[in-house]
Amino acid sequence: MPGLFVTGTDTGCGKTRVSVALIASLRRRGLSVAGFKPVAAGAVWSDGLLKNDDAMALQRASSPGLSYADVNPFCFEEPVSPHIAAATGGRDVSLAEIADRLQSLCVRHDLVVVEGAGGWRVPLGPGLDIEALAVGLDLPVLLVVGLRLGCLNHAQLSEQAIEASGAPLLGWVGSEVDPQMRRRRENLDTLNARLHSPGLGVLPFRAELDKHLTGDFLDLDALLKRLSTAG
Repeated sequence: MPGLFVTGTDTGCGKTRVSVALIASLRRRGLSVAGFKPVAAGAVWSDGLLKNDDAMALQRASSPGLSYADVNPFCFEEPVSPHIAAATGGRDVSLAEIADRLQSLCVRHDLVVVEGAGGWRVPLGPGLDIEALAVGLDLPVLLVVGLRLGCLNHAQLSEQAIEASGAPLLGWVGSEVDPQMRRRRENLDTLNARLHSPGLGVLPFRAELDKHLTGDFLDLDALLKRLSTAG
């Protein structure tokens, strides 16, 4: 049970919020857990390093002892698609380096929660995108569905692409990104009916994470069971 890869239906769908809440819930089960954001675009300089807000949130949620560099080895300043930011920054994203960093975290922790960037097909550089990264790291995938108008299409297309890649799909988690979403219940029912993978929970809109550390938003037992048999 070395790790899982969190991807999403698109940018801003709630991957970080779900990842942080998942890490917290796993830690309450007594597990040593590391958050890992291999590639991030959109950062500011702090203490001599470029730091991304999402990566810092993962670092704070993780078990103690992780440096920022442990969590986010490829960080770019401009908030654009990672492949553009990487080209501008003059640094290629390396799958081999990411795999080495992941292996180091797996040795030190019971589980690593790896968060992607944007959606499943976001390019990272020549010949590399989020799909190739997840497949190359040989990790099962958790899909975060941003609950807003358009999510039915995005969720089904994302699931189809993940399945076609051969990566094990653990299931999906809904993330409330639009508190005014019309017909929320009907949309969730449709997702449950049309997606092949199981729905594992819904993270409320801007929920205070300390209210969800017990995993109330997520069927953690079902996720761990599927994780233990993935591969």
